[in-house]
Amino acid sequence: MKWRGRAQSGNIEDRRGLGGRKMAAGGGVGILVVAAIVWLLGGNPKDIINSIDTTGGQYSSAPVDSAVIAAEAELAEFASVVLKDTEDIWHAIFSESGKTYREPTLVLFSGAAESACGYAASATGPFYCPGDEKVYIDLSFLQELQRRLGATGDFAMAYIIAHEVGHHVQKLLGISDQLQNLQGRVSESEYRAQLVRLELQADFLAGVWAHYAQATKNVLEEGDVEEAMNAATAVGDDRIQMESQGYVVPDSFTHGTSAQRKSWFLKGFRTGDLNQGDTFSSND
Repeated sequence: MKWRGRAQSGNIEDRRGLGGRKMAAGGGVGILVVAAIVWLLGGNPKDIINSIDTTGGQYSSAPVDSAVIAAEAELAEFASVVLKDTEDIWHAIFSESGKTYREPTLVLFSGAAESACGYAASATGPFYCPGDEKVYIDLSFLQELQRRLGATGDFAMAYIIAHEVGHHVQKLLGISDQLQNLQGRVSESEYRAQLVRLELQADFLAGVWAHYAQATKNVLEEGDVEEAMNAATAVGDDRIQMESQGYVVPDSFTHGTSAQRKSWFLKGFRTGDLNQGDTFSSND
């Protein structure tokens, strides 16, 4: 993904020991945010974490390899650029239809996090909370995504962020509220099926983002779409259930199969047309 030297977002909140401090727009990103990104992209976060004085949040006096410092700067910029791309593109799409886009905040955490939607432990994984309009990325999940499920590469992380931002778009468009109103009015199995459709639509919206990121910013490099497809495959319900328990229970799905997730992302990517993303009426 072509990201170097481009504008960054200031809407990133690091909760890994820095007291939830928000990063300055286009400026320095917390060292622990960088460690998280190193995790995903295949590096060893201990190289960075061990260079920190945990009592004061500053560098220790121990020497740090210059290559590690350079990697920190690059990975920090990458995280901010991806979120900024989602902001630019959704601002433009909303503006075309006379709407105003509110930017969400991306919260990076490990272990646990408090949100307006409740307390989340590491096993929760990435999620969007409509109550505070924040995207929460579970760093342990990102590590598992790479180490166990083989979803490597920078665009794999971009897909994850774009998917969760897609849930924010659904909130702004009133789609998630409509679904919430169904709770208690339909059977549990029907409600769960609708939740799957909500998740697949977020995959579609991630694809729409990728479509316009390429069309307006020319960000894609060879293999980027495949990285997103690998990530979509890795987080399919059937893949996760087979990996964790050795069998698949479709009635317990929450996000859709690997094939469905790939299909809806690709549809958004290829068309860039929001009108093509009605997962609630689709037979797929």
